[in-house]
Amino acid sequence: MKRGIIEIDESLCDGCSQCVTSCAEGAIKIVNGKAKLISDSYCDGLGACIGHCPTGALKIIQREAVPFDESLVEAHIHAQGQAPACGCPSQAVHSKPNRALNNWPLQIMLAPEKADYYENAAGLLIVADCVAFSKMNFHENLVRGKTLLIGCPKLDDTSYYAEKLARIFASNEIKSITIARMEVPCCRGLTHTVRAALALSKLNIEPEEIVVSLSC
Repeated sequence: MKRGIIEIDESLCDGCSQCVTSCAEGAIKIVNGKAKLISDSYCDGLGACIGHCPTGALKIIQREAVPFDESLVEAHIHAQGQAPACGCPSQAVHSKPNRALNNWPLQIMLAPEKADYYENAAGLLIVADCVAFSKMNFHENLVRGKTLLIGCPKLDDTSYYAEKLARIFASNEIKSITIARMEVPCCRGLTHTVRAALALSKLNIEPEEIVVSLSC
C-alpha cells in the first residue's frame, strides 16, 4: 500500500538521536552514526519526530510500505524493556466495556485495510473529525455498534483517503456505510471522498449521510 512514512536524509543526519527519543513507536535507531528507520510497520507516518531534528534530515513522503502495525510496535517496545510511550488507547477500549468504540486506530491514514472488526460491526461510520466535538452524545447516537474511521476533508489528502477507503471496501464485507460531517462547505469533501472510494471499489452500497449543524 502507498502511505505516508518517514524518510531520513543520511547526508543531513548528524546522529544526534533526538528523533530516536521523540519516536514513541521506537521506529528509529542510530546505526553507524546515522538515524535509520528499522521497520516500516513501526512508523505511523504522523511525523512527531520531524520537529525534533536540528538538521532537517527528516520528512514524510508517500511511498509503498507495509501498514503501520500497533501490535508489532507494542511487542517491539516491550522487547526493549519499556512501557508503550503512548499509554496505548487500544488497551483502554478493551478494559472499558461500556465504551462505544469497537476499533483502533481510528484515523483513516492509520487504519488497517483488512480487519475482523469491519465485518463484525453493524456498519462502517466515516466521520469528519470535528463531528465528535460538535455532536451531542456522539458515541451513544452514532458510534455504538459501528466501526469508526475519522479524517479531515479540508486538511488531509482526500485522494489518498479515497484510494485507502476503496481498498478497505474491497477487502472486507461492509454491511453499511454512514457518513457524518459538519454542515460547513469544506466538509462536503468527505462525502465526495467516500463516493469516489465506492466507485473505485465497485461496492454497491448507498451511504447514509448525517449532516451536523453548528447549533447541534
